[in-house]
Amino acid sequence: MVLRQILVRVGLAVGAAVSLTAAPASRSLSVFQTVAPAETVRAIKAPARPLPPEAASADVTKFSFLAYGDTRGRHDGLDVQAEHTLILDGMLATIKKLATSAYPVKFVIQSGDAVVNGRDAKQWNRSYISIIDRLTTDAGVPYFFTAGNHDVTAETNVASPDRQAGLKNLFDANALLMPAEGSPRRLNGYPTYAVGYGNTMMLAFDSNIAADETQFAWVKAQLEGLDRRRFPNVIAFMHHPPFSSGPHNGVPTIEAATDAVRSRYEPLFRQHHVRMTIAGHEHLFEHFVERYEDASGKHRMDHVVSGGGGAPLYTYQGEPTVREFLNARKDAKVALEHLVKPGPAPGDNPYHFIVVQVDGADISVDVVGVDWGKDFKPYRSSSLALKDNGTFR
Repeated sequence: MVLRQILVRVGLAVGAAVSLTAAPASRSLSVFQTVAPAETVRAIKAPARPLPPEAASADVTKFSFLAYGDTRGRHDGLDVQAEHTLILDGMLATIKKLATSAYPVKFVIQSGDAVVNGRDAKQWNRSYISIIDRLTTDAGVPYFFTAGNHDVTAETNVASPDRQAGLKNLFDANALLMPAEGSPRRLNGYPTYAVGYGNTMMLAFDSNIAADETQFAWVKAQLEGLDRRRFPNVIAFMHHPPFSSGPHNGVPTIEAATDAVRSRYEPLFRQHHVRMTIAGHEHLFEHFVERYEDASGKHRMDHVVSGGGGAPLYTYQGEPTVREFLNARKDAKVALEHLVKPGPAPGDNPYHFIVVQVDGADISVDVVGVDWGKDFKPYRSSSLALKDNGTFR
């Protein structure tokens, strides 16, 4: 994997103040009391340049996409997310810079936690959606989102009222962006879908319910039915990373969602030679490399965590507990390398997004720090990055 660094200097955006005025008291002689309807989440605007049908991009082997996660802000429901706005400004600059290159940005993915409380429509409408509208209209690119625990709760019961309330708002916000219900690349009733462009298939699933059998069966069927000559690159994105070193890293207890991702999806992804996973949940940047062997030879799957989209930043807390995971997979000679670690101090891990560049069978990652993180160079001190020297193989 080619590990490069591009830097964007982004100025601080100041959100507009919101004035809240109390409603006048009802007149005592009113016969009928007017009840305001519940607020509903409005749909993010459709991209000005949507992806073409899968068949139309079959010959494309060079392009880029942007990825990030965890945009929830301190003032959700009251004002536009200020830190997320910094990220957006950096994305727009990057999209413009790459537009005339050999690797134009074709879409953006977000790994979840759009707002603090996804059941609250005000948080989506007042703090988040107008930011994404700028991506889909000003930059014109498609935007693909997967569910975080703050969006739909961490409830594992798919029928939970709280989960369903958050899910309705998520669906309303992304109504013009996700594949439609009933289409071959969408699991009905779930925020689980696939999008194919060029030689790459993007696969989104809801890691909050990673133990759900219906979702797992759908993902499995998608991988089994995929033409790998057409789509040699498969990239999965979800909210919970299989490995991380932030406060969610599983020391001493692994989170149930992470455990389900490891135990259910990791073997499936190795079986089908998934190239990369991209997740958030941890508000930092880090990169693991999982190496394994099977009957077809040696393989590599990269796990990237990019959760610096605006939520309060985290720090390195220690290595994930993986001994049992590795011992159970000795037959596949699974080994895990922590290619890039986050820093232990609060100032080490800035807001950021990543640029993923696809060039045939080669995939590279650039990290863009914003505002005070303009000098962020996560691969600078890693000797492993130099050893790999630019290839997944």
